Amino acid sequence: MENADKVLDVMKKAGKALKAGEIAELSGLDKKDVDKAMKELKTEEKIISPKRCFWEPK
Repeated sequence: MENADKVLDVMKKAGKALKAGEIAELSGLDKKDVDKAMKELKTEEKIISPKRCFWEPK
């Protein structure tokens, strides 16, 4: 599974907006990898930010 898919899956399962650090903890990925994956997901418009520093699936 690609990192972006893993990040998106963690977000969907959480059922709430998460910070990048929380996503890293839940997914077992390094925070740098989570940041890269989130940048990719933002570009593809698959995630949105309901409030500053928190992200959730679109």
